[in-house]
Amino acid sequence: MTLLARTPLALLGSSWLLLAGCASGPVAPPEVAPVAQACPAGVPEGARCLRGQDSAKAHYLIVMPAKWSGVLVVHAHGGPSLGEPKTTRADEDIKRWAITVKEGHAWAGSVFRQGGFAVTTAAEDTERVRRNFIDHVAKPRVTLLHGQSWGGMVASRAAEMYPKSWNGVLLTSGVVAGPATYDFRLDLRAIYQHLCNNHPRPDEPAYSLALGLPADSKLTNAEVAARADECLGVRKPAAQRTPQQAQKLKTIVDVLKIPERSVVGHLNWGTFTLRDVVAKNGGVSPFGNAHVRYVGSADDAALNAAVPRFTPDPAAVARFAADVDHAGRFAVPVISAHGIHDATVFVEGSDTLRQRMAAAGNGERLVQNFVDSADHSYWGDAYYPPLFNALLNWLEKGQKPTPAGIASSCLQQAGASAKDCRFVPDYVNKPLASRVVPR
Repeated sequence: MTLLARTPLALLGSSWLLLAGCASGPVAPPEVAPVAQACPAGVPEGARCLRGQDSAKAHYLIVMPAKWSGVLVVHAHGGPSLGEPKTTRADEDIKRWAITVKEGHAWAGSVFRQGGFAVTTAAEDTERVRRNFIDHVAKPRVTLLHGQSWGGMVASRAAEMYPKSWNGVLLTSGVVAGPATYDFRLDLRAIYQHLCNNHPRPDEPAYSLALGLPADSKLTNAEVAARADECLGVRKPAAQRTPQQAQKLKTIVDVLKIPERSVVGHLNWGTFTLRDVVAKNGGVSPFGNAHVRYVGSADDAALNAAVPRFTPDPAAVARFAADVDHAGRFAVPVISAHGIHDATVFVEGSDTLRQRMAAAGNGERLVQNFVDSADHSYWGDAYYPPLFNALLNWLEKGQKPTPAGIASSCLQQAGASAKDCRFVPDYVNKPLASRVVPR
């Protein structure tokens, strides 16, 4: 274990803390100061809000609480949101994460200058909003990086790209397993097409499903959902599905290990998000299933013989990984938390984070927590203060937290009950390969 990993910030002196206010890399262009504006709905009373657009044209929002703790939380939002970025995204984020400001911490979030699957540029935007805060608002005593959902992928990149910018990292419901997180969505497209043959339909132009969707297609999310209902009866109660619909849906659920309620969502991501990834990779796909063997159906041999197969483009694989992946080389303490029954981002991806940090010699810098929840976006206000406090105590007092201690501190909050604090300290996570077949 390095000195930094085991020594509280208070004992490292002011020089280390000053490093947290300085990004690594070349000198960045000067930033225009944000402007005070009315706070969006949901912001705690007494808070002050500032908006700006950085030098890369990314819009951002900063919220200062009425009584500041001296802690800055830089938030990397989930998604990715396809299409042009909307400034209202930051309003939605602070409404959901108002608990951060209620705890007395400043909150800063970039909308990101690129829509869709652009992780490295989003990490740059995340660093830029941190710098804007320090240059134009206040100097924090501690700077935390919080990645939520896809923002966990962004935060992981930002933590490695700008190791001196952050004192600690919190990852909640995070995409932390790199490109492998998305492989099963091509698996879904392939199995679905074998069973349903309506995406695309036989009278529509054929294309490689690894592309997600042709660039010029006008297909909508609603139309994809309608096709799924036509084939699988997903909008109907189970008793109203035909035997054929029920069997096809069961095959998808059993083979891919996803609940019925998530099939349409993943089918949409496997259509439109994959198209966006391909567009950002020069029109070729980093996804493939050429050698995958699917198991769990009524007849695996027949399924594997019939499912369409696709080979990824090696250059696209390399470009995609270079944009989105991490190697667990985090210079600061990391706390992660994930819902055990999360059907959007599988909890097993957290094991990849653990493995990579251990391989990079940073295993002691990670504390993982698990929640008995199927929710992905937000578990409830009671969960996040214990996570923030555990990270701050680790940084400033040298008190490395434990999952049991975090669970206990959740219950000790005023008004908290067992139903509000469903941490599972002794949960044993399985590898991602138990859920998604490795490529």
